Amino acid sequence: MKKFFVAFCVAVCALFTMPASAGVSWNTQASQCAAEAPYGFPTDKVSHGTFICHTAYALKHDNDAKIPVWVSYTLTPAHAEGCVARQDSFIPDPMLPVGQRAELKDYTNSGYDKGHLANNADMAWDLNVDKESFLLSNMAPQIHPFNAGIWEELETNVRGWAFNRQHTMLVYAGPIYNSSDKTIGHNKVVVPHAFYKIVVDVNTKETMAYIFPHQAISIKNDMTPYLVSVSGVEKATGITFPVPVDKGLVAKSVWSDDIAKFTADKKAVCAKSK
Repeated sequence: MKKFFVAFCVAVCALFTMPASAGVSWNTQASQCAAEAPYGFPTDKVSHGTFICHTAYALKHDNDAKIPVWVSYTLTPAHAEGCVARQDSFIPDPMLPVGQRAELKDYTNSGYDKGHLANNADMAWDLNVDKESFLLSNMAPQIHPFNAGIWEELETNVRGWAFNRQHTMLVYAGPIYNSSDKTIGHNKVVVPHAFYKIVVDVNTKETMAYIFPHQAISIKNDMTPYLVSVSGVEKATGITFPVPVDKGLVAKSVWSDDIAKFTADKKAVCAKSK
């Protein structure tokens, strides 16, 4: 009990040191985004960061690196079948001041994609929510073969798991970076050397965690070699992730799904909504 109380206090203290965004208090933002972090928000050691609550996802932004530290959101089975067309409405996040955020020109001719952490297809259940997914605070530079390869494949799998299991998925996603990583643009947006994603089936409490090196990885590659423990992600990032499982456990294999069935059902749902 004593250890739990100390850990709880550390987590709460870390959260309350996060600067509020656009004059909105931490308490208000945390309350508004509570559904996107059912076990509590991740905690980290980034002192020069800003906590931001958007409509369907929360994030901690590194105002020096100009990329997210972590992003947290939940995906319901119904939201996995969202039908809103991709907006491609990339803009700087107005909740961050100029000089503490990435700008569009930082990515121009950089050779890097604006890689989503909370991906737009998971936000396609509402037009405004989809547009919010294109805020640059939700992006990190990614090479195209990675962004359109293994990273997109995992995003698709998460939607497939939500649909086929008919369970809500909790997703933590973010970059792994340090002072040795290169930067792009006038604002020196850091290019991460790796990315992580943690997926929790909120119904069964099953959890899978991944670390992918930032390199070209085909969607044909087996994802199993990239499975790690949650504690492995914590060690690599310095972030503490609240999950309902033993953090040392590593999934033996990637969850099975039926992407063809999910794709066909989504197509039918979207056809009816037109």
